[in-house]
Amino acid sequence: MFQRLIGQSPNFEALLRSARMVAATDVTVLVVGETGTGKEVLAQALQQHSPRADKPFITLNCAALPESLAESELFGHRKGAFTGAIGNQLGRLQAADSGTVFLDEVDSLPVALQAKLLRFLETGEIQPVGETQTSRVNVRILAATNSNLQEKIARGEFRRDLYYRLNVVPLEIPPLRERMGDIQVLLQHFMRQFAEEHRLPEASFSKVALNRLSAYHWPGNVRELRNVCERLSILLAGRVIEENNLPSEIINRVPVQKPLFDLPELGIDLEKVEMDLIRQALNRTNGNRSRSARLLGISRDTLLYRMQKYGIS
Repeated sequence: MFQRLIGQSPNFEALLRSARMVAATDVTVLVVGETGTGKEVLAQALQQHSPRADKPFITLNCAALPESLAESELFGHRKGAFTGAIGNQLGRLQAADSGTVFLDEVDSLPVALQAKLLRFLETGEIQPVGETQTSRVNVRILAATNSNLQEKIARGEFRRDLYYRLNVVPLEIPPLRERMGDIQVLLQHFMRQFAEEHRLPEASFSKVALNRLSAYHWPGNVRELRNVCERLSILLAGRVIEENNLPSEIINRVPVQKPLFDLPELGIDLEKVEMDLIRQALNRTNGNRSRSARLLGISRDTLLYRMQKYGIS
Protein backbone atom coordinates (compact mmCIF):
# COMPACT_ATOMS: atom_id res chain seq x y z
CA MET A 1 0.00 0.00 0.00
CA PHE A 2 2.88 2.41 0.62
CA GLN A 3 3.62 2.25 -3.13
CA ARG A 4 0.40 4.23 -3.69
CA LEU A 5 2.01 7.17 -1.87
CA ILE A 6 4.06 8.69 -4.69
CA GLY A 7 6.78 11.25 -4.04
CA GLN A 8 10.51 11.85 -3.75
CA SER A 9 10.71 15.23 -2.02
CA PRO A 10 12.65 15.17 1.29
CA ASN A 11 9.66 16.14 3.45
CA PHE A 12 7.45 13.46 1.86
CA GLU A 13 10.12 10.78 2.16
CA ALA A 14 10.58 11.74 5.83
CA LEU A 15 6.83 11.23 6.35
CA LEU A 16 6.95 7.79 4.72
CA ARG A 17 9.92 6.71 6.85
CA SER A 18 8.01 7.67 10.00
CA ALA A 19 4.83 5.97 8.75
CA ARG A 20 6.60 2.68 8.04
CA MET A 21 8.03 2.61 11.56
CA VAL A 22 4.67 3.46 13.13
CA ALA A 23 2.79 0.89 11.03
CA ALA A 24 4.54 -2.02 12.72
CA THR A 25 3.33 -0.92 16.15
CA ASP A 26 -0.10 -0.78 17.74
CA VAL A 27 0.03 2.92 18.62
CA THR A 28 -2.79 5.41 17.99
CA VAL A 29 -2.01 7.70 15.05
CA LEU A 30 -3.38 11.12 14.08
CA VAL A 31 -2.98 11.88 10.38
CA VAL A 32 -3.07 15.60 9.63
CA GLY A 33 -3.29 17.14 6.19
CA GLU A 34 -5.29 19.33 3.85
CA THR A 35 -8.15 17.95 1.80
CA GLY A 36 -6.88 15.81 -1.06
CA THR A 37 -3.41 15.07 0.35
CA GLY A 38 -4.09 11.33 0.75
CA LYS A 39 -4.92 10.84 4.43
CA GLU A 40 -7.12 7.79 3.83
CA VAL A 41 -4.51 6.21 1.55
CA LEU A 42 -1.92 6.65 4.30
CA ALA A 43 -4.30 5.13 6.87
CA GLN A 44 -4.84 2.12 4.60
CA ALA A 45 -1.08 1.70 4.24
CA LEU A 46 -0.63 1.83 8.02
CA GLN A 47 -3.26 -0.87 8.46
CA GLN A 48 -1.92 -3.10 5.69
CA HIS A 49 1.59 -3.05 7.17
CA SER A 50 0.45 -3.60 10.75
CA PRO A 51 0.11 -6.82 12.80
CA ARG A 52 -3.66 -6.37 12.32
CA ALA A 53 -3.46 -6.48 8.49
CA ASP A 54 -5.62 -9.61 8.23
CA LYS A 55 -8.20 -8.30 10.71
CA PRO A 56 -11.22 -6.02 10.07
CA PHE A 57 -10.53 -2.49 8.82
CA ILE A 58 -13.51 -0.16 9.16
CA THR A 59 -13.60 3.44 7.97
CA LEU A 60 -15.99 5.99 9.44
CA ASN A 61 -16.37 9.48 7.96
CA CYS A 62 -17.35 11.46 11.05
CA ALA A 63 -18.41 14.50 9.01
CA ALA A 64 -21.06 12.45 7.19
CA LEU A 65 -22.72 11.20 10.39
CA PRO A 66 -25.98 12.87 11.50
CA GLU A 67 -25.41 13.96 15.11
CA SER A 68 -28.44 11.96 16.28
CA LEU A 69 -26.99 8.71 14.90
CA ALA A 70 -23.28 9.24 15.56
CA GLU A 71 -23.20 7.47 18.94
CA SER A 72 -25.19 4.52 17.59
CA GLU A 73 -22.89 4.18 14.57
CA LEU A 74 -19.79 4.18 16.74
CA PHE A 75 -20.96 2.17 19.77
CA GLY A 76 -24.10 0.39 18.53
CA HIS A 77 -27.56 0.28 20.10
CA ARG A 78 -30.08 -2.11 21.58
CA LYS A 79 -33.61 -2.71 20.38
CA GLY A 80 -35.97 -0.03 21.68
CA ALA A 81 -33.19 2.33 22.77
CA PHE A 82 -34.82 5.12 20.76
CA THR A 83 -37.60 5.63 18.23
CA GLY A 84 -36.78 3.60 15.15
CA ALA A 85 -34.43 1.18 16.93
CA ILE A 86 -36.31 -1.92 15.81
CA GLY A 87 -33.40 -4.28 16.46
CA ASN A 88 -29.94 -4.53 17.94
CA GLN A 89 -27.18 -2.87 15.92
CA LEU A 90 -23.50 -3.60 16.19
CA GLY A 91 -21.37 -0.46 16.41
CA ARG A 92 -18.30 0.10 14.24
CA LEU A 93 -15.93 -0.36 17.19
CA GLN A 94 -17.39 -3.74 18.10
CA ALA A 95 -17.53 -4.83 14.45
CA ALA A 96 -13.81 -4.08 14.16
CA ASP A 97 -12.84 -6.05 17.30
CA SER A 98 -9.19 -7.21 16.97
CA GLY A 99 -8.80 -4.93 13.94
CA THR A 100 -8.53 -1.23 13.09
CA VAL A 101 -10.96 1.70 12.89
CA PHE A 102 -10.13 4.79 10.83
CA LEU A 103 -11.99 7.90 12.02
CA ASP A 104 -11.81 10.37 9.14
CA GLU A 105 -12.54 14.04 9.95
CA VAL A 106 -12.56 13.13 13.63
CA ASP A 107 -12.94 16.82 14.55
CA SER A 108 -16.54 16.63 13.29
CA LEU A 109 -17.64 14.39 16.17
CA PRO A 110 -20.09 16.10 18.57
CA VAL A 111 -18.38 17.20 21.80
CA ALA A 112 -20.55 14.86 23.91
CA LEU A 113 -19.49 11.90 21.79
CA GLN A 114 -15.85 12.97 22.01
CA ALA A 115 -16.05 12.28 25.77
CA LYS A 116 -17.28 8.73 25.11
CA LEU A 117 -14.58 8.13 22.52
CA LEU A 118 -12.00 9.34 25.04
CA ARG A 119 -13.31 6.86 27.60
CA PHE A 120 -13.03 4.06 25.06
CA LEU A 121 -9.44 5.01 24.24
CA GLU A 122 -8.57 4.97 27.94
CA THR A 123 -10.41 1.78 28.97
CA GLY A 124 -11.18 -0.21 25.81
CA GLU A 125 -14.80 -0.41 26.99
CA ILE A 126 -17.92 0.33 24.95
CA GLN A 127 -21.54 0.76 26.03
CA PRO A 128 -24.14 0.57 23.24
CA VAL A 129 -27.05 3.01 23.42
CA GLY A 130 -29.73 1.45 25.62
CA GLU A 131 -27.37 -1.10 27.16
CA THR A 132 -26.68 -1.11 30.89
CA GLN A 133 -23.48 -3.15 30.77
CA THR A 134 -20.14 -2.36 29.18
CA SER A 135 -18.01 -4.75 27.15
CA ARG A 136 -14.39 -4.65 26.06
CA VAL A 137 -13.11 -4.59 22.49
CA ASN A 138 -9.54 -4.57 21.19
CA VAL A 139 -9.30 -2.00 18.40
CA ARG A 140 -6.51 0.18 17.05
CA ILE A 141 -7.61 3.72 16.27
CA LEU A 142 -6.29 5.75 13.34
CA ALA A 143 -7.76 9.25 13.08
CA ALA A 144 -7.46 12.04 10.53
CA THR A 145 -8.29 15.72 10.27
CA ASN A 146 -7.84 18.59 7.83
CA SER A 147 -8.53 21.14 10.59
CA ASN A 148 -6.28 22.97 13.01
CA LEU A 149 -7.26 21.13 16.19
CA GLN A 150 -5.49 23.64 18.43
CA GLU A 151 -7.81 26.36 17.12
CA LYS A 152 -10.84 24.10 17.64
CA ILE A 153 -9.70 23.38 21.19
CA ALA A 154 -9.40 27.13 21.86
CA ARG A 155 -12.99 27.61 20.60
CA GLY A 156 -14.28 24.75 22.75
CA GLU A 157 -15.14 22.61 19.72
CA PHE A 158 -12.67 19.81 20.42
CA ARG A 159 -11.60 18.25 23.71
CA ARG A 160 -7.99 18.85 24.66
CA ASP A 161 -7.72 15.52 26.49
CA LEU A 162 -9.02 13.65 23.43
CA TYR A 163 -6.50 15.46 21.26
CA TYR A 164 -3.66 14.20 23.45
CA ARG A 165 -5.03 10.63 23.34
CA LEU A 166 -5.28 10.69 19.53
CA ASN A 167 -2.04 12.57 18.94
CA VAL A 168 0.25 9.86 20.32
CA VAL A 169 2.04 9.77 16.97
CA PRO A 170 1.16 12.62 14.58
CA LEU A 171 1.82 12.14 10.87
CA GLU A 172 1.47 15.36 8.86
CA ILE A 173 1.13 15.02 5.09
CA PRO A 174 2.59 18.08 3.35
CA PRO A 175 0.38 19.82 0.78
CA LEU A 176 1.43 19.56 -2.84
CA ARG A 177 2.61 23.18 -2.92
CA GLU A 178 5.30 22.19 -0.38
CA ARG A 179 6.52 19.32 -2.54
CA MET A 180 6.55 20.92 -5.99
CA GLY A 181 9.34 18.62 -7.14
CA ASP A 182 6.89 15.70 -6.95
CA ILE A 183 4.39 17.16 -9.43
CA GLN A 184 6.05 15.77 -12.56
CA VAL A 185 6.51 12.38 -10.90
CA LEU A 186 2.81 12.31 -10.01
CA LEU A 187 1.74 13.45 -13.48
CA GLN A 188 3.72 10.66 -15.15
CA HIS A 189 2.42 8.08 -12.68
CA PHE A 190 -1.26 8.97 -13.09
CA MET A 191 -1.13 9.37 -16.89
CA ARG A 192 0.39 5.89 -17.16
CA GLN A 193 -2.10 4.46 -14.66
CA PHE A 194 -5.19 5.84 -16.40
CA ALA A 195 -3.98 4.83 -19.86
CA GLU A 196 -3.71 1.24 -18.61
CA GLU A 197 -6.95 1.40 -16.63
CA HIS A 198 -9.04 2.71 -19.56
CA ARG A 199 -7.06 0.75 -22.19
CA LEU A 200 -6.12 3.87 -24.10
CA PRO A 201 -2.84 5.05 -25.67
CA GLU A 202 -0.90 7.14 -23.18
CA ALA A 203 -0.93 10.91 -23.64
CA SER A 204 2.09 13.09 -22.89
CA PHE A 205 2.64 16.77 -22.05
CA SER A 206 4.43 19.40 -24.09
CA LYS A 207 7.21 21.23 -22.28
CA VAL A 208 5.09 24.41 -21.97
CA ALA A 209 2.12 22.46 -20.58
CA LEU A 210 4.37 20.64 -18.12
CA ASN A 211 5.86 23.92 -16.92
CA ARG A 212 2.38 25.37 -16.42
CA LEU A 213 1.27 22.32 -14.41
CA SER A 214 4.46 22.42 -12.33
CA ALA A 215 3.89 26.09 -11.45
CA TYR A 216 0.22 25.63 -10.49
CA HIS A 217 -0.45 25.75 -6.71
CA TRP A 218 -2.89 22.75 -6.67
CA PRO A 219 -5.34 23.82 -3.94
CA GLY A 220 -7.01 20.40 -4.17
CA ASN A 221 -3.64 18.68 -3.74
CA VAL A 222 -3.02 15.17 -5.12
CA ARG A 223 -6.74 14.48 -5.56
CA GLU A 224 -7.08 17.49 -7.88
CA LEU A 225 -3.98 16.49 -9.85
CA ARG A 226 -5.27 12.92 -10.15
CA ASN A 227 -8.66 14.09 -11.46
CA VAL A 228 -6.99 16.37 -14.03
CA CYS A 229 -4.85 13.46 -15.24
CA GLU A 230 -7.83 11.13 -15.60
CA ARG A 231 -9.79 13.74 -17.58
CA LEU A 232 -6.88 14.48 -19.93
CA SER A 233 -5.90 10.84 -20.39
CA ILE A 234 -9.42 10.07 -21.67
CA LEU A 235 -10.15 13.21 -23.72
CA LEU A 236 -6.67 13.46 -25.29
CA ALA A 237 -5.62 9.81 -25.43
CA GLY A 238 -2.40 9.27 -27.37
CA ARG A 239 -1.87 12.99 -28.04
CA VAL A 240 0.65 15.56 -26.89
CA ILE A 241 -1.21 17.77 -24.43
CA GLU A 242 -0.57 21.47 -25.08
CA GLU A 243 -1.05 24.39 -22.71
CA ASN A 244 -4.40 25.35 -24.24
CA ASN A 245 -5.70 21.82 -23.50
CA LEU A 246 -5.30 22.31 -19.76
CA PRO A 247 -8.28 23.17 -17.50
CA SER A 248 -9.15 26.86 -17.38
CA GLU A 249 -8.40 27.17 -13.65
CA ILE A 250 -4.79 26.23 -14.41
CA ILE A 251 -4.38 28.37 -17.54
CA ASN A 252 -6.11 31.41 -16.04
CA ARG A 253 -4.45 31.31 -12.65
CA VAL A 254 -4.15 34.90 -11.45
CA PRO A 255 -0.54 35.74 -10.60
CA VAL A 256 0.29 37.32 -7.26
CA GLN A 257 0.01 41.09 -7.76
CA LYS A 258 2.54 42.16 -5.17
CA PRO A 259 5.54 40.14 -3.99
CA LEU A 260 5.66 39.22 -0.32
CA PHE A 261 9.31 40.23 -0.22
CA ASP A 262 11.18 42.82 -2.29
CA LEU A 263 14.56 41.48 -3.35
CA PRO A 264 17.33 44.01 -2.54
CA GLU A 265 19.34 45.33 -5.49
CA LEU A 266 22.49 43.63 -4.21
CA GLY A 267 20.70 40.32 -3.66
CA ILE A 268 20.55 38.11 -0.55
CA ASP A 269 21.96 34.89 0.86
CA LEU A 270 18.81 32.74 0.69
CA GLU A 271 20.07 30.10 3.12
CA LYS A 272 20.87 32.73 5.76
CA VAL A 273 17.40 34.26 5.37
CA GLU A 274 15.79 30.84 5.76
CA MET A 275 17.91 30.03 8.81
CA ASP A 276 17.00 33.39 10.37
CA LEU A 277 13.26 32.88 9.78
CA ILE A 278 13.39 29.39 11.30
CA ARG A 279 15.18 30.74 14.39
CA GLN A 280 12.66 33.60 14.69
CA ALA A 281 9.76 31.15 14.53
CA LEU A 282 11.33 28.88 17.16
CA ASN A 283 12.01 31.83 19.46
CA ARG A 284 8.47 33.13 19.07
CA THR A 285 6.97 29.74 19.99
CA ASN A 286 9.50 28.90 22.73
CA GLY A 287 10.82 26.04 20.65
CA ASN A 288 7.44 24.47 19.80
CA ARG A 289 8.16 22.89 16.43
CA SER A 290 4.57 22.26 15.36
CA ARG A 291 3.59 25.91 15.99
CA SER A 292 6.82 27.13 14.36
CA ALA A 293 6.02 25.08 11.26
CA ARG A 294 2.55 26.67 11.08
CA LEU A 295 4.06 30.15 11.37
CA LEU A 296 6.37 29.36 8.46
CA GLY A 297 3.61 27.77 6.37
CA ILE A 298 5.34 24.38 6.14
CA SER A 299 4.79 20.93 7.61
CA ARG A 300 6.47 19.86 10.83
CA ASP A 301 8.52 17.23 8.93
CA THR A 302 9.74 19.90 6.50
CA LEU A 303 10.79 22.10 9.43
CA LEU A 304 12.67 19.22 11.08
CA TYR A 305 14.40 18.45 7.78
CA ARG A 306 15.53 22.08 7.36
CA MET A 307 16.61 22.37 10.98
CA GLN A 308 18.77 19.27 10.52
CA LYS A 309 20.09 20.64 7.22
CA TYR A 310 21.22 23.89 8.83
CA GLY A 311 22.28 22.40 12.16
CA ILE A 312 19.61 24.28 14.12
CA SER A 313 18.72 22.64 17.43
